Amino acid sequence: MSSPAALRAQRLIVPLRELYDQACAVEGNHAADIAAIDSAFDASARNLLHYLAVRQHDIRPLQTELAALGLSSLGRLEAHTLTTLQAVLVALHRLSDQPAPKFAEHPPVTFFTGPMLLNQHSLQLLGEPAGKRMVRIMVTMPSEAATDLALIRSLLASGMDVMRINCAHDEPADWLAMIRNLRQAERELGRPCKVYADLAGPKLRTGAITPLSHLVKFRPQRDAKGRVLQPAQLWIVADEPTPGTAGDRTATGGVDLTRIPVDAALLAQIAPGDELRFVDARGRKRRILITEAQAQGFVGQAERTGYIEQGSPVMLWRNGEQVAAGRWGSLPPLVLPLALAIGDHLRLVPEGELGHPARYGKDGQLLAMAQIPITLEAVFAAAQPGEPIWFDDGKIGGQIVSNQGREIVVVITQTPPGGGKLRAEKGVNLPATKLTIPALTTKDLADLAFLVEYIDMVGLSFVHTPADIELLHRQLDELGAGNVGIVLKIETQQAFEHLPHILLTSLRKPPVGVMVARGDLAVEVGFERLAEVQEEILWLCEAAHVPVIWATQVLESMAKRGMPSRAEVSDAVMSGRAECVMLNKGPYIPAAVRLLNGVLERMSTHQAKKRSMLRKLSVSQV
Repeated sequence: MSSPAALRAQRLIVPLRELYDQACAVEGNHAADIAAIDSAFDASARNLLHYLAVRQHDIRPLQTELAALGLSSLGRLEAHTLTTLQAVLVALHRLSDQPAPKFAEHPPVTFFTGPMLLNQHSLQLLGEPAGKRMVRIMVTMPSEAATDLALIRSLLASGMDVMRINCAHDEPADWLAMIRNLRQAERELGRPCKVYADLAGPKLRTGAITPLSHLVKFRPQRDAKGRVLQPAQLWIVADEPTPGTAGDRTATGGVDLTRIPVDAALLAQIAPGDELRFVDARGRKRRILITEAQAQGFVGQAERTGYIEQGSPVMLWRNGEQVAAGRWGSLPPLVLPLALAIGDHLRLVPEGELGHPARYGKDGQLLAMAQIPITLEAVFAAAQPGEPIWFDDGKIGGQIVSNQGREIVVVITQTPPGGGKLRAEKGVNLPATKLTIPALTTKDLADLAFLVEYIDMVGLSFVHTPADIELLHRQLDELGAGNVGIVLKIETQQAFEHLPHILLTSLRKPPVGVMVARGDLAVEVGFERLAEVQEEILWLCEAAHVPVIWATQVLESMAKRGMPSRAEVSDAVMSGRAECVMLNKGPYIPAAVRLLNGVLERMSTHQAKKRSMLRKLSVSQV
């Protein structure tokens, strides 16, 4: 009589063999896709198809029964799917005292070559990791990296393996300066580092809002009792209308000053000891004492808070008498965010129009709903009533009520407690809207042509379909840069849904990697689904032997404020399941790199991908 274990094993052979046969059949159905794959990645493409075939089924009951027999429960078959299925089938036949099964198909990868291929492809794209860890560290460059060689040297010495240049910021000359500094640091430290250029892509953002006024505020420093510790320090200069300079904090003569322009005729008459008297934007009388001449202007001090409004009058007093008059010069615009509450309506208009807050009559009746422009014309052709929309990394949510072609009306359905404040240059996400726009903009094409000879890999933002990858492949071929790696940024619902086809297309021209852009992705799929989607991306990429870059807000508090949160450290531990982890910029970024380097080195002895490594415990013996 057969044992219960033998009977159970015999019963499981049929469903497992069905899985195996379906995996082989899916490969056969995609023979044309496999034929287009780079020969070095043929085995990886076939393994991906096998894995997808298995994951089209809910195999949880089968997993439970396999585990009860002490066999593999198929929970780690990503890198070597067919080999795992064959091994378990052989074990089931032996447990049930049946002859070993016959397999006509030879698995494309084994238990050893599957992980080896992933490691090989990671080395090809991302380079050798520093130290004793297997996971690389990528660092986003701040603007000062163009001029601060010491910063680059510090990052490289701390463990940076990949320099990320964000093409949405700075200028081409700055990017080249960053790369030159990196090459100099490489020579000094004897450590190589890859360069990754992240193309900006067709970003969907909010546009400009009508300024309320043009003014600048100054105030003295006071103690806890309100006593003046130091007067407000002002730098009075000639009016030269240059947007974004007036009102800035400027270090002059070792003192931090607020730059305030005045008309040149009045400036020519000022002397130390004079006073500038004026009525500020609130109707308060204020005065500024001129203390010294300095740097093509004058230093002034004020002991009371004031709001200077552009073009308002100012008088020059000397020895108790008014001696001249003039006006304040060009000041920065004061732009207030749109205040939005649940139930409010918001009008979206094309770029070129200005946004404005809601307008009400004296009786409180709504005269005009709040309005803000958005930067992609394609939205007005694609958005449909009933579709969700999110602003500012998901802080404000709404639903599209109507689309008139040049005007979309949204009802606000979610805000932070107390309401939301929507500003210009904030991201917009439309997870259910089918946008048909190319992933490469005119700017992206120009940036790619400029950078291609200096970089190792390029990041493709706003990937939606395989056609986006084919477009980038053509551009790289035209530039004679077929050896440049591609990083596919998965940041939309549509990209996640098409990921299997995207991976197969990308394997035609490796090297390739995938970046999990968790910021936009969380908004697109919903924060409650982010962990689940993140896991599925890791699994699919491991099946295709494609390296993954874990991105967005890793050790963000550490990089910005010098102290990590406990949740961030746990997130950094989890990031070790990817092949690379991206840190963003911040004043404490070298320290963040060192911390991440230590975390990844320690965890490399405890975990490899999903598999726990049972190193000797660090607790006392029993």
